[in-house]
Amino acid sequence: MVSREHKKGSSLRDKFQLLRSITNSQAESETSLIVDASKYIKKLKQKVEKINNETTSEQSFRVHSDPTPMVTVETLEKGFMIKVMSGKNEAGMLVCVLEAFEDLGLDVVEARVSCTDTFSLHAIGSSDNDNGESMDAEAVKQAVAEAIRTWSDRHDPKG
Repeated sequence: MVSREHKKGSSLRDKFQLLRSITNSQAESETSLIVDASKYIKKLKQKVEKINNETTSEQSFRVHSDPTPMVTVETLEKGFMIKVMSGKNEAGMLVCVLEAFEDLGLDVVEARVSCTDTFSLHAIGSSDNDNGESMDAEAVKQAVAEAIRTWSDRHDPKG
């Protein structure tokens, strides 16, 4: 009996230690650890919900949009989050967008691209302007959108 209870207690302690390591909790008491785990689970749920919302909005964009690309730019602490989505993918669009980044002096720090039936680009661009000039999100958005328009006009099959 004693050994079974000892094993049960040891197993429970092991599980609490595992929970402590997964949640990065520094809590000493089991109650505090459970509260930390609950907060951790809520944060994970929020992250999942945010990802699901982004995925749903992208999918609805792909289904209901015309082939004209949509460009959004958000300012980050050091750079920009640039999103380009189009209802159809055309050869060369990625190169066009990357050339626009280069013209703006933006270095691509991280990027996720899908070029199957549709075109989707999520990129983080960073600018190391030593000359003191600052760039704003609207200027980046306009430059990328204009580069895409110019590229589309040159590659229009009707043209």
